[in-house]
Amino acid sequence: MTKVDSFDKNVEKYESWFERNSLAYESELEAVKALFPEHGKGLEIGVGTGLFAAPLGVRFGLDPSKNMSQVAMKGGVKVILGTGENLPCKDGSFDIVLMVTTVCFLDDVVRTLNEAHRVLKNSGYIVIGFIDRESFLGRIYEIRKMDNLFYKDATFLSIKEVISYLKQAGFRDFLFRQTIFGNTAEMKGPDPVKPGYGEGSFVVVRGKKLH
Repeated sequence: MTKVDSFDKNVEKYESWFERNSLAYESELEAVKALFPEHGKGLEIGVGTGLFAAPLGVRFGLDPSKNMSQVAMKGGVKVILGTGENLPCKDGSFDIVLMVTTVCFLDDVVRTLNEAHRVLKNSGYIVIGFIDRESFLGRIYEIRKMDNLFYKDATFLSIKEVISYLKQAGFRDFLFRQTIFGNTAEMKGPDPVKPGYGEGSFVVVRGKKLH
């Protein structure tokens, strides 16, 4: 429950980070948009306060934090309290499953991705945005994470690890986008969104559930 408590008790601090780092947030949102399907019923696992779900038109969310969920619901997202390891959803319920800066907080990544695969329709998509552990920011966050209110409980993953987990869950046909190419505190404008990975600290990967 420690991970949940950090978010549940610090909703305002969570949102203020995105306000202070609005250029980084805008860059990350654009990177997710670049791979996000235009149509379909979506679910965001770890929806938080709805900062990504709402502008992307994702109507459903799941989060273990009651206080953060209440903020997301005010933004029009229907949120269920719960965890990604045990999705309270029927098989094949969604066209899209989204996770943004959530994978590093999961207790069981494999189980969560298996659950995402289960609730997706055939040919549905999973879209994951995360900080690459081996990137510029990933290395800094790893070193300083014990001083960070939220990231102290995180387990950062590399791109290779995320891809490996996705493959284990049965996803294929991967596409990638990347952004955030320097220190977020020094940004003068939104960073560009580029194909691939290996340069940007924030990476988005999209995988497909095949028939």
